Amino acid sequence: MKIKVTSRHFKARDELVEYAEAAVAELESIYDGITRADVILSFESATNSVKVAEVSIHVYGHVLTSVVKSNDFQKSIDQAVKKVMVQLKKYKDKLHSKNRKKVLATRNLVKG
Repeated sequence: MKIKVTSRHFKARDELVEYAEAAVAELESIYDGITRADVILSFESATNSVKVAEVSIHVYGHVLTSVVKSNDFQKSIDQAVKKVMVQLKKYKDKLHSKNRKKVLATRNLVKG
C-alpha cells in the first residue's frame, strides 16, 4: 500500500507525517486489498486553529473517505482513521456476501 501525506499551506513536522503514516498503515491489517492511501492535513481557519484531517483509502474500484475537524492534528487523524475503518469493514462484508466470481473478476481487472 502506498501512503501519501500532504500538508496544505504549511510544512508538516516529520513526527506528524510519521504518525499519520503509522495510523493509516494499521488499516492494512483489516483488509489487504488497499491499493493507496492519501492523508491531507490542513487548517480551516488560522484564527480558531481548527485542524482538518482528510483520509482517503483506495480499494478495488472504490474510494473510502472521511474528513474530521478538531483542535489537534493527532485527534483529527485518529478519528478520521476510525471512520474509514468502519467504512472498510462494511465494504469487506459486502464483498464477502456477494458472488465470489464477480469479486475475483474485479480484482483481476484491476491487477491486470
